[in-house]
Amino acid sequence: MTFDLALEIAGFCLGIVYLWWEYHADPKVWFASVVMPAVSMWIYFSKGLYADFAINIYYLAIAGYGFVAWTRGSRPGSGVNAGDGESKGKGRPISHTPMRVWGGVLAAMAALWRFIWWVLVSFTDSTVPVADAFTTALSVVGLWMLARKYAEQWLVWFVVDAVCCGLYLYKGLPFYCVLYGVYTVISLFGYRKWLRLMKSQM
Repeated sequence: MTFDLALEIAGFCLGIVYLWWEYHADPKVWFASVVMPAVSMWIYFSKGLYADFAINIYYLAIAGYGFVAWTRGSRPGSGVNAGDGESKGKGRPISHTPMRVWGGVLAAMAALWRFIWWVLVSFTDSTVPVADAFTTALSVVGLWMLARKYAEQWLVWFVVDAVCCGLYLYKGLPFYCVLYGVYTVISLFGYRKWLRLMKSQM
């Protein structure tokens, strides 16, 4: 077994743990957000997925913010229903993404996509600049939405994961392809799960 394959398998296992914690809106997801990028950065760089490599630096930076926002971000009177064992003590409540936020999210995503695309074409030897830039830009806003605990972050990840699944298959990363295939399916169940958790908070 090669070193790269061992790292890919480790990243796959960490990704499953990450998904489990995210699905249950567990703040420990942010600990996985520190460890998993450290593994993935090597894999992405070695495969020429430079934008995916760079976004993992962002993952490391936002992990601390997300953990604090989830555990200490609740407002007075917005606590969760004490009868819901899965949501109890989770700090910031799950909520829908406000309409006023969607405009900023879409604008930020479009601007980031164009900028990252330009960087990849101009300064790297990337063979997949359009797809790499797209998934990276959408992941940036998706992770911010996760940190804000917006339920619709799952829909953003559905798109990211579906594109990544094909991208990693093309780049010869079978374990990551399977992992993101699982992510794609679970993202739909995760959205429904978070909607149920959100109702239980009321």
